[in-house]
Amino acid sequence: MSAAKPLLLIVDDDSLISESLSFAFAQEFDVVTSHSRPHALTLLRQLRHAPQLALVDLGLPPFPHRPDEGFALISDLLALSPDMKIIVLSGQNDEDNARHARTLGAVDFVGKPCDPGRLAVLFRQSLSFTGGGSQTPAAGLIGDSLPMQRLRLQLGQYANLAFPVLIEGESGSGKDIVASHYLHRLTERRQKPFLALNCAAISPTLLEPTLFGYAKGAFTGATSAKAGYFEDADGGTLFLDEIGELPLDLQPKLLRVLENGEYQRVGETQTRISQARIIAATNRDLRQEIRGGRFRADLFHRLSVFTVAVPPLRETGADRLLLLDHFKKIYAEQARQSPFTLNQAATQAWLDYAFPGNVRELRNIVIRLTTRHAGQTIGLEHLLPEFDADDAADINTSDINGLVTDDLEKAKQAARKHLQNSMRLNLDATLELWERGYIEAAIELSAGNMSQAARRLGINRTTLYNRMEGWSRR
Repeated sequence: MSAAKPLLLIVDDDSLISESLSFAFAQEFDVVTSHSRPHALTLLRQLRHAPQLALVDLGLPPFPHRPDEGFALISDLLALSPDMKIIVLSGQNDEDNARHARTLGAVDFVGKPCDPGRLAVLFRQSLSFTGGGSQTPAAGLIGDSLPMQRLRLQLGQYANLAFPVLIEGESGSGKDIVASHYLHRLTERRQKPFLALNCAAISPTLLEPTLFGYAKGAFTGATSAKAGYFEDADGGTLFLDEIGELPLDLQPKLLRVLENGEYQRVGETQTRISQARIIAATNRDLRQEIRGGRFRADLFHRLSVFTVAVPPLRETGADRLLLLDHFKKIYAEQARQSPFTLNQAATQAWLDYAFPGNVRELRNIVIRLTTRHAGQTIGLEHLLPEFDADDAADINTSDINGLVTDDLEKAKQAARKHLQNSMRLNLDATLELWERGYIEAAIELSAGNMSQAARRLGINRTTLYNRMEGWSRR
């Protein structure tokens, strides 16, 4: 019996593109197509299994086509299936859009018109990199920073308690590993079931029967009775991801289970009892959701008996290097290649970058660098294009370390770094800024003695005065 083909989702409102790509990939993939973000989300909630791959056009309806809808769909797809590999397709081959798409979690970016052969290679490469997760269950949570130490301490205190735990954290930060590894596999419940349900991944009308089960004939298509997640997870752990997406009318029923363990299958009057421990996770501010009338305050308080916050990468300092080493080894082994290395400047940039997409973004960058530069030493010219433009702008490039007048190579490296992180450089203004900085520093070091300051700068005093007079004329 042949292995099942990987499932590929193509989202593009141009039917000609969808149909031609479907035909091109039909032998290697099971292909489903969609024309819009709402249609794609509805389609995914109806599928038995989430696609392993998605090809998403950034310019989706409504008109005029802008990348915002495509960006939103990337986030939606990864909320539904965090391990989905997303390749972005765009008729606007804009590097800023490419960077932002990768920051959100896309594996790569391809401009139109696209070569199906190149796309097939990208699909195969993406599927070849498996495991790693957000942090990796085998390794637990990686990091020695104070926020990570604090998180582990909290998890050690809460792990074996029967009370609910609410996990808060940004997308891509590793909330799933906290739930499955620390709050289940390392506890006394580890021999019992661990069931995870993404509340955003299922149609609101199906959430109740999925959670609580249903009786035969409870609704059209209910040809036999079926247990729900609360029943199947009895004695173990039920992880409710994206809990902020839970419909308001279903929240009282979840509250009832949390209060006394009681629930009913849809279509039954018999009360059942669940001993499942509830772990919930959200990247939303549930307090704000309460103020907006979208989440019940009493349910929030029951879910957050204990709350842990998974820190974003921007708060974990050198943990970014530990994660880099961790993923480099994993993906180099999978690619059967030597791992890449970062030179000193690239290493500093890695530490300076905020990683707004958190561990998921970091992992995807490592995958791309492994694919393109295995066994090589990577400098800024290869690393900085991987970073989101807005966040890369925060990397300190104004301090040109080691710049000396007789070292052209250092000057070139500093200039390259500055140019790569400046959207609109004004050369005259930049040169004037550096000139003024050196002159004013020389005057300060010389205690105002202009002749001595000129000697420090290697110019005569008349030239020094002329340079300074030139500032006032500009």
